[in-house]
Amino acid sequence: MNYRAVISVVGKCLIIEAVLMLIPMLLGFFYGENTYLSFLIPILGLVVVGLPMSIAGRKDNSFYVKEGLISVALVWITISLFGALPFVIDGCIPNYVDAIFETVSGFTTTGATILQSGMPEQMSKSLMFWRVFTHFIGGMGIIVFVLAVLPNDGSAMHIYRAETPGPQASKLVSKMRHTARILYLIYSGMTIMQIIMLVCGKMGVYDACLVAFSTAGTGGFMQFSSSMAHYNSVYFEMVTAVFMFLFGINFNVFYLIIIGKFAKAVLSEELRAYFIIVLVATLSIALNILSTVGRFGQAIRYSFFQVTAISSTTGFYSYDFETWPAFSKGVLLVLMMIGACGGSTSGGLKVSRISILIKTVFADLKKIFNPRAVVSTKFEGKPLTKESESSIKTYFIIWCLIAIVTILLLMLDPFASGEDGVLTNVTACLTCIGNVGPGLSKIGPATNIQFAGYHPLSKILLSFVMLVGRLEIYPMLILFSPRTWKKAG
Repeated sequence: MNYRAVISVVGKCLIIEAVLMLIPMLLGFFYGENTYLSFLIPILGLVVVGLPMSIAGRKDNSFYVKEGLISVALVWITISLFGALPFVIDGCIPNYVDAIFETVSGFTTTGATILQSGMPEQMSKSLMFWRVFTHFIGGMGIIVFVLAVLPNDGSAMHIYRAETPGPQASKLVSKMRHTARILYLIYSGMTIMQIIMLVCGKMGVYDACLVAFSTAGTGGFMQFSSSMAHYNSVYFEMVTAVFMFLFGINFNVFYLIIIGKFAKAVLSEELRAYFIIVLVATLSIALNILSTVGRFGQAIRYSFFQVTAISSTTGFYSYDFETWPAFSKGVLLVLMMIGACGGSTSGGLKVSRISILIKTVFADLKKIFNPRAVVSTKFEGKPLTKESESSIKTYFIIWCLIAIVTILLLMLDPFASGEDGVLTNVTACLTCIGNVGPGLSKIGPATNIQFAGYHPLSKILLSFVMLVGRLEIYPMLILFSPRTWKKAG
């Protein structure tokens, strides 16, 4: 394995993180906060560690899939370890394990938090900005950002494929660097649009930026313990709900629209499936909670917001859905696992994978009933190869195995060992591996303690699971596989 190439990639990303950390530090000066050391110390550490690594170069140009996967895994771990330091130095999250959990949750755009009720409101504006800004950085991915701003080389596509969410990553244009730039332009442009619309509704600029950053990354962190319920505004909820839905769409669709191929964009099979899932879930929950909220208009309002929040894996809430009937919570649980589209900033298994899995199951059933039948599985109008079908089945099986093992290990934690333990631990695992944020029971959206009640070892486990979910399993498995390093030796 080309160690020098991997070290160089990690070093460049650490330098980028140092530059990005300057933004909240300057914001602290603007608001007259004495928080500059909380950022200056990590920035110096990032430069001291990252600069020698970034200029290390490489002895050869061999950079393949394994190097790409390991580079991505190492980058996400190291930026999280450094990104947690401002919280510890400031003292708003004094425990380093808690700070790592919060930072990993931020970068992976999960939104699960150890901050108990009332704590977000006590955090300084600069530290809160950094907390939410990690969503924006992690939404598109810091490595995609590096590919967009730094010179391109042969490693670009391997790194891009390793970091981009979804069953497959494709270039929008011939040059990888240009693809990364287009993605970030779309991403930033949509974020700015949401900020403008929220400000037009009389939301403060600072609040609008935080809500938009969290929405863009489909994260869920907020400066208020009560999330979007704090505003109690139909306008803010609907604007945010629409953008949550949009950020759950494959960015290739937006590119097709920009270049004038509107018909091809709207004919996307995954987009249609995503739209139908959101529509059916919204109507089902609205009818189910009608007696709870009183009026149909209110039911549609809360249902649509919560469905888009969970299906896009953003994790905001405008109503304590823990009080909803079991059916509605069950629908949200299913949405939590499915997620949104591949190639978006959302988490979950992805609509495309679920669609292909369902199609392959029906194809297998047809073969069982009629062994002589020639069955071809298609997705987006193209026949799927046996290798593609097999890789998606393998991914699903590994995902399920990781979820099962995680749930069983969480059952050993005394925090959720009572009668609500099963629901708490199951949803804790699913919300972390799906990068959603809130769960049910003891980690419900409006609970006072959130994930702070878990043992430090459980928090480390859930942090690992969040990284597994965000990086689509394989980078983390390869990084921690002894076989990978034995071969390297």
